[in-house]
Amino acid sequence: MPELPEVESYRRYFEATALHQTVREVEVLDSKVVKVDPDYLRQQLVGQRFTGTDRIGKYLFVHLSSGRVLLLHFGMTGELAHYAPTAELPRFTRVRFGLANGYHLAFVDPRKFGRIELGDSVPQFQAAKGLSADALKLPLDNFKAALAKRMAPIKSVLLDQAVAAGVGNWIADEMLFQARVHPLRRAAHLTQAETAGLHQVMLHILELAVAHEAYYRDFPPYFLLHSRGWTDAPIAPCPGCAGEVAKTEVGGRATYFCPRCQPTAP
Repeated sequence: MPELPEVESYRRYFEATALHQTVREVEVLDSKVVKVDPDYLRQQLVGQRFTGTDRIGKYLFVHLSSGRVLLLHFGMTGELAHYAPTAELPRFTRVRFGLANGYHLAFVDPRKFGRIELGDSVPQFQAAKGLSADALKLPLDNFKAALAKRMAPIKSVLLDQAVAAGVGNWIADEMLFQARVHPLRRAAHLTQAETAGLHQVMLHILELAVAHEAYYRDFPPYFLLHSRGWTDAPIAPCPGCAGEVAKTEVGGRATYFCPRCQPTAP
């Protein structure tokens, strides 16, 4: 699933390819991903120029010359594809934006869990979606306040986009591993030092992931990510202690942790 690092890469890709272009046409090939009437979307976009971008967590916002905002959420498999007028339409394109320079921008989504919306402002969307500040810009005090009143397991709390917008499943596992916090610890029971440590490693993990353009195989060897058993590979030993990495389920999500490095609460 595209998480904060991937969506930041998409934002930069959009700026490098389609920013400042005027929309010439909009073709909706699958209305399931469009949360407004397709005709209304065309009416609001054709003739408008893409003037800027923003991102909060996993949401990409594109500003229009009209002052309105286009929201792109990539679901589980979504991405963007910018292509020449002579190229074939990318497979699984759900919406195609024809640009004034003759190029096209495709919203590609094989599993169709992504969505495109239209609104008046980024703050409006943020309030409607119940999003915190973006995890890369989240103040420590806000993070501490969000955790202090939650009795749920810390793994589940970290996945709440009202707590740290952009933190997804593997990122939460990595945060807990690097901060040496067990995923079943109650969020409100963490010490101030543990909460500050979680916040610090969150920024480190996200900044590194963005710098590597979300290409996880290039991450440092001390990341638990390499032990998760991606695709058909078996779970590897813990990069910290060489012990066995455990897999369990927390809040319905697969969760990886090291019982030695992340002991349970006393």
